[in-house]
Amino acid sequence: MLPKAEAAYFAIADISGYTNFLAAVELDHAQDIIADFMDTVVKGLRPPFRLAKFEGDAAFVYTTDATVDGSLLQDAIEGAYFKFRRRLRNVRQASACECQACVAMGNLDFKFVVHHGEMVKQRMGGREELAGRDVILVHRLLKNSVSEKVGGRAYALYSDAAIRAMGVDPVAQGLIAHHEAIDIIGDVTLWARDLEAAWRQDDARVRNEVTRGDACATFAFDIAAPRQTVWEHLTVPGQWQKWWDADDITEDSGKGRRGVGTRNHCLHGKAANVEETLDWRPVDYLTVSIALPVPGAPRIIVTRALLDGPNGTTHLEVRIAKPKPKDKAFVEGAAAKYGERMSQAIAGLRSMVEGKQPAFGEVDEPTLKHSTGRFLTEPVKSGARR
Repeated sequence: MLPKAEAAYFAIADISGYTNFLAAVELDHAQDIIADFMDTVVKGLRPPFRLAKFEGDAAFVYTTDATVDGSLLQDAIEGAYFKFRRRLRNVRQASACECQACVAMGNLDFKFVVHHGEMVKQRMGGREELAGRDVILVHRLLKNSVSEKVGGRAYALYSDAAIRAMGVDPVAQGLIAHHEAIDIIGDVTLWARDLEAAWRQDDARVRNEVTRGDACATFAFDIAAPRQTVWEHLTVPGQWQKWWDADDITEDSGKGRRGVGTRNHCLHGKAANVEETLDWRPVDYLTVSIALPVPGAPRIIVTRALLDGPNGTTHLEVRIAKPKPKDKAFVEGAAAKYGERMSQAIAGLRSMVEGKQPAFGEVDEPTLKHSTGRFLTEPVKSGARR
């Protein structure tokens, strides 16, 4: 039987400066450094991507998920690069080694090439290989002249096919138009993001996170799904609406890309809550300002934070900021109602991402403790001992 063609997004994470680095430094230290950075980037890309194979100085990844969100996919690419830059900075600051490899690691960087097309899976030499015209194309796109246009080696390069499949407006998002002539294919339209500039902007952005100590209420839940999956269901309106008690959720992101400034209108009946994103750190946390449909109501600041739990699970904390003294009674009352609503909705979220349906009437009910005027909720699954 002939292999079946599948539509897929392909991405290659390629180390810039690899050849010069290996040629000039101690091989044992160099390989440890390369392996560390490559591992950091590949983990940052999963999900939505899965590893096809390592290719020397590059990692070839793909996803056949036809519903992958364009904003999430770009967040995965840029988030993987940001993780590399933070790892590079942390290693350099913590290392006391003065070998040539450790000194020269700062010359390494990453570039990403992303394409959408068709592929087939074949068994070759006892392992699965991806094949097809578009698999060839994404590899050919690694040899390009983008660095001359963005002025650096760190970039994300999207084929026009990938942009169209993601449904994003590259001009509105500030992507740089580019063209390459591929010998066996011809002229290819491309769009580039300067990742060095994106990193500087992200690194300089002031964090706006409600910590546990800053919160008047914290609702915590454990979900048996990866952080990226939970993040998607918290932030993509179509996924969010499936488990959150809302008639409709509409998004206004301005540039077609979620982030700081994105406004969500959550409609329930004739009333609408409006959430404006104040801080956006995929897949760690987002902070929003919520305007309730109540005359004179104060804006409520909420951080939804995702932390790694055991065995690939996610620990979700919803932290509501302490209000001004005059707003204390209103915010604490609203927080209690929000906690009840969130606890019931989490049962639906779990049924979606954990692949099981909750029993009739099953609700994740938090216990509520009072401590110096601060609420702290702890998740208790139905049937668990309290």
